[in-house]
Amino acid sequence: MTTNVGIIGLGRYLPSEMRTNEDVAARTPGVNAEWVGRRTGVLTRHVAAPGEAASDLATPAAEAALSAAELDPAQVSLLVVATTTADEPSPATACRVQAALGAVNAVSFDVNGACAGWLFAVKIARDWLRDNPAGGYAVVIGVEVFSRFLDPDDRATAVIFGDGAAAAVLGPVPDGTGFDEICLGTESDLADAVVVPGGGSRLPASVSTVERREHTIRMDGRAVTQFFRSKFPQLLHDLLADHDLKLDDIDAFACHQANPVLLKAVAAEHGIDQDRLIVVADRIGNIGSGCTPYAIAEAVARGRLRPGSRVILVAFGAGMTWGSALLTWAPDVRLLDAAPAPAARAKESV
Repeated sequence: MTTNVGIIGLGRYLPSEMRTNEDVAARTPGVNAEWVGRRTGVLTRHVAAPGEAASDLATPAAEAALSAAELDPAQVSLLVVATTTADEPSPATACRVQAALGAVNAVSFDVNGACAGWLFAVKIARDWLRDNPAGGYAVVIGVEVFSRFLDPDDRATAVIFGDGAAAAVLGPVPDGTGFDEICLGTESDLADAVVVPGGGSRLPASVSTVERREHTIRMDGRAVTQFFRSKFPQLLHDLLADHDLKLDDIDAFACHQANPVLLKAVAAEHGIDQDRLIVVADRIGNIGSGCTPYAIAEAVARGRLRPGSRVILVAFGAGMTWGSALLTWAPDVRLLDAAPAPAARAKESV
């Protein structure tokens, strides 16, 4: 008998420092606060403190999610971190998180599916738990510290991205709930649309790569926009058709938040009303692989989800990667937000 796997606990963490559009405009030539808000829809974003790495954001988010699920870290059998901004090239950031949590029985590794990475990690975790006769639980985290990889002179990227983490505990859920279809893909002919060229085996770190700012994000905004506009409706309508559903059957749309203005416009063009579209990037910016789980958590915080609620998830990322999923909400799922200080205890948000 196939085990239904779904979300049984959620946690979030944002660094304490927040930058407004006025702050960003003061650092980025050629833009002002009004332009940033009008073109992107991002009003504020959070920035990691000096020395605060991806694992330092992921760990409190995971702790909060485990507390929400009322689980001990030793009960976790799988821990997957979706990130493009790892603590270091090796080891995996998930190993750092595992050690910090004390999840001594977990198999831990990273997934780099860029901004769609959390859905890639969820697919792995769901299938892992389904195939494990002993069952168990998985923690799947989306985290980015993009502020370390931004060129303040590049207005295409400097104004959009933020730092943050969101985590979900996956486990067995009642029949009729949990993750149904999860579709993943890659359009590799657009691999250069979003790229950090320096620091890898092709262009190892050197004085010249730093001088040329090749360790920062480069993005072809037009190519990304065109890809989103064409792929979003395709994934949306394929999911609905595959499950014989209509837009009115969906209670919430928790999508990647590359640009809130673009997301709202494309959603409206395809009949999604704004009260069911969960927008978070206006307050936190684009936190990459953390956007989709953060939006799910926000739907919980807003009281949008009840047992049996249907959620459509759609995400896109560098590569270009894409993912979509249909999730039916399980009962008794809690969300906890971790306080923005390492020593602070997680506090219940809903």
